Amino acid sequence: MRLLLVEDDSMISRNVAAALGKNGYLVDIEPNGEEAWFKGDTEEYGVVVLDLGLPGMDGLSVLKRWRENGRNFPVLILTARGNWSERVEGIDAGADDYLVKPFQMEELLARLRAIIRRASGQASTIINVGKLRIDTRLKSVSCDGVPVDLSPMEYRCMHYLALNRDNVVSQMELTEQLYAQDFERDSNSVEVLIARMRRKLGPGIIKTKRGFGYTLSDGESV
Repeated sequence: MRLLLVEDDSMISRNVAAALGKNGYLVDIEPNGEEAWFKGDTEEYGVVVLDLGLPGMDGLSVLKRWRENGRNFPVLILTARGNWSERVEGIDAGADDYLVKPFQMEELLARLRAIIRRASGQASTIINVGKLRIDTRLKSVSCDGVPVDLSPMEYRCMHYLALNRDNVVSQMELTEQLYAQDFERDSNSVEVLIARMRRKLGPGIIKTKRGFGYTLSDGESV
């Protein structure tokens, strides 16, 4: 999943980006508020970590403009400001959660998992879709009760399809969420990835809507 990290402290951004990368996120770092607003308004991100004290445009203004323009990705505010009134202002501006510096990386990761689940209408760390059971905390997948050995990239693909299980996900959307920006966008890597997952999962789990994209089967029409 693509994540926009908006943070002007280079040491914090490097450390956070490294931890996020190890946990399967594709991280874009932007230290400037105005540039961050433009990126969030024109590119597709699954989630945003947003500092408040930014050059160019403050974080609250960035968030308000995103929400006014209909950008509804989940946003975790990450800031040194601990005053309760500022936290309320951030939540009222459209933030999904608030984490005050200094923080533990595990808490940041847990809060990100939580707001991503809520954004997809999923309260539990377990996602069930038909025969599939995806444990988002343990990053494990089983089909009909049998564990499926997925690579990290295959798991990220499965997780994204599961979060969007009520929608058809296009090949371009999967490419944007699974691969870095310098990835060759017109390659057939997504098709190869899906074919590999189908061999492991068996027929009928990942369905293709020709000309539109992919969706997970709920078992009703398999």
